[in-house]
Amino acid sequence: MNAGPPFQPDPDRVVFDRKELGLILTTYGRFVAAGEWRDYAMSFLRDAAVFSVFRRAAEHPLYRIEKRPRLRAAQGAYAVIGMDGRVLKRGHDLAQVLRVLDSKLIRPVD
Repeated sequence: MNAGPPFQPDPDRVVFDRKELGLILTTYGRFVAAGEWRDYAMSFLRDAAVFSVFRRAAEHPLYRIEKRPRLRAAQGAYAVIGMDGRVLKRGHDLAQVLRVLDSKLIRPVD
């Protein structure tokens, strides 16, 4: 039985590779375990790959993690963008960019 041709990525879309997705899902899992995030969505567009995180599925994303290869030479391909559209962190190293979210996970102890 022939399963068809192997998967061919669409050259007109930007995607996260396995390593990038692993870093993002590790961060996502920590926030889910803390009860902060409950849902996510991924969009793969012509100029960007976007991982959006939500507190609830029916609202606007709390954060967007974006990969824009065209900005690689300038500010860096990766960015974390807040709910209000502000760029919280941009850079060339995804792990470093995701660290901006670490401060959001720390809560004061009563």
